[in-house]
Amino acid sequence: MNPLIQRLHHLTRRQFVSRTGTGVGSAALASLLNPRLFAAGGPNGLPHFAPKAKRVIWLTQSGAPSQLDLFDYKPQLASWFDKDLPDSVRDGQRITGMTSNQTRFPIAPSIFKFAQHGQSRMWISELLPHTAKIADELCVVRSMHTEAINHDPGMTLLQTGFQIGGRPSIGSWVAYGLGTENANLPAFVAMVSLPTGKVNSQPLHERMWGAGFLPAKYQGVRFTPTKDPMLYLSNPPGITTDRRRAMLDDLAALNHQTIADYQDPETQARIDQFEMAFKMQASVPELADLSKESPATFERYGPESRKPGSYAANCILARRLAERGVRFIQLYHRGWDQHGNLPRDIRSQCYDTDQPTAALIADLRERGLLDDTLVIWGGEFGRTVYSQGTLTADNYGRDHHPRAFTVWMAGAGVKHGHVYGETDDFSYNITRDPVHIHDLNATALHLLGIDHTRLTHRHQGRDYRLTDVHGEVVNKILI
Repeated sequence: MNPLIQRLHHLTRRQFVSRTGTGVGSAALASLLNPRLFAAGGPNGLPHFAPKAKRVIWLTQSGAPSQLDLFDYKPQLASWFDKDLPDSVRDGQRITGMTSNQTRFPIAPSIFKFAQHGQSRMWISELLPHTAKIADELCVVRSMHTEAINHDPGMTLLQTGFQIGGRPSIGSWVAYGLGTENANLPAFVAMVSLPTGKVNSQPLHERMWGAGFLPAKYQGVRFTPTKDPMLYLSNPPGITTDRRRAMLDDLAALNHQTIADYQDPETQARIDQFEMAFKMQASVPELADLSKESPATFERYGPESRKPGSYAANCILARRLAERGVRFIQLYHRGWDQHGNLPRDIRSQCYDTDQPTAALIADLRERGLLDDTLVIWGGEFGRTVYSQGTLTADNYGRDHHPRAFTVWMAGAGVKHGHVYGETDDFSYNITRDPVHIHDLNATALHLLGIDHTRLTHRHQGRDYRLTDVHGEVVNKILI
């Protein structure tokens, strides 16, 4: 068959419309028939207003840390040990299938001591002695809430604004809106740390840092705890940098021909990704080489900081990424899902995260980066006041609890040494200043100079945004 005819046979309706709709006359006609089609292009004029933050470091504690054992101090619960949670408190609210068959819901007061710290006199658990030292840097929100009651939809909602996968993550939205400050590194980097203890680690799917329906170049690049922090970072034997460059140039020429023929945006994204990968072959090895860090730095970040892939090592990498202009840095630490043996397992988690987290805040402060870096710490929901499984004087578990939990923020634009929101005597219901996941995301975007209602992308006939049709900026926690 004639190659030209064969190619026309393979031309899809979408490709035909794409190719024939690129002329000036067709564009003018299309804009008259549907003005919103052209108004819904990529965002322009961002940031929308002067930002307080240039970048975000999100310390994601996957699995749902217990607010009752860390930040939400309830001393009166001691007198409620092993008594049933009053029906008036639960009020028929949804619980998980893991505790729905329990005959009773015995209250489990935290066995850990709390004390007030800093000039703010903030209540913090003995599990977090290093975090306690930076209490006056923190803005603790005790009134977070969400609809999701299980991990995957909960984490997906936190990261993408929707419980079902397929939408862009917050890091991808930020990269899409603001781009990168460093042409040799991606705007969005994700890292998943390795817990030291044997813990119940929930899986994390790549959609948590995926671009969804945004162009693929905005997806997060995951660093891994291997010799090369990224797959195929090193050239194979026999391939020099010049030869790699020549190969990419030839490949780009072929891809540009495809773009000219089919106007496929994914082909352009592929070209962009190949170029970024080539640049990262030069920039990432130096970035990921922690051997040049001082002994004092490793001592500050704790005993696990020299181990690649540890939370501590990733906190050092997060600071190095921030120094080099990466816009959004997502650090995941799994293992907070403590349905049983919480006192044992939460100690292990705090060993992994407490000292490195405090060190990161102090390090950013000393280097002058905290003033324009927003740091967020927290999980996808909280945990129940009642025990899951057998309750003893020194052991208990806690089930998922979406109605009230704690996150904290520090750095650019947020109040220091501040506690926002309150829960009832059982840390079960919010009694003052509720903050939804959408509100948290709207506030993070606001600090980056983005109006969350205006950062949109047209997909399948409508404009989508991170906060969907929800979200209010929490102005009371902002400076």
